Amino acid sequence: MKNREQEQEQKKEQGSPNPAEAEERAAEAKSGEEAKEAQEAAASEESTKAQEDETVAEEKEGAAEPAAEDEDMKTKYLRLAADFQNFKRRTEKEKSDIYAYANEKIALDLLDVIDNFERALVHQKDCKDEKMKEGMDMIFKQLQTVLEKNKIVEIAALGEEFDPNVHNAVMTGADEEYESGKVSAVLQKGYKLNNKVIRPAMVKVAE
Repeated sequence: MKNREQEQEQKKEQGSPNPAEAEERAAEAKSGEEAKEAQEAAASEESTKAQEDETVAEEKEGAAEPAAEDEDMKTKYLRLAADFQNFKRRTEKEKSDIYAYANEKIALDLLDVIDNFERALVHQKDCKDEKMKEGMDMIFKQLQTVLEKNKIVEIAALGEEFDPNVHNAVMTGADEEYESGKVSAVLQKGYKLNNKVIRPAMVKVAE
């Protein structure tokens, strides 16, 4: 009986853990749990930071796209505005040219009439009717006034330096009165309309 009780006590002693060992094991278990929690917290923090970085990157990319679109729209607007200004200036110039040179054809036809009138005046001295002479002079002056009002101006030629821009040399020849390169005779008068040559002067140039 006594032996059985001793065996039971020995088994009880063997089954009961040492308090120091139990405390050490509990500390190790707690430390393991804390380490695991720390790792989980660190992983969670890294994941959150990665998500935040990704969100910031997406926001920057999203902000960059509208900025690029705005810059592109601004460039297109400036180009369109410049094209419109060029078109406006070109249209105004064309309109101004139309007003300025609308009478060019009529002026050219009128110049032929004036040429014939001047030829007739050359022979005016042969006319014995003084009133006829006076009437022709008045008509010629009226024609000249019409030309001036419409800004049709005669091109200076006789005695001037030959200028191919306003003179049309049809012949050359020696002339004691004029230096070489000077216009020595005008065969047909030239005219400008609003500073545009509508008919160059037909001239002879001294050699």
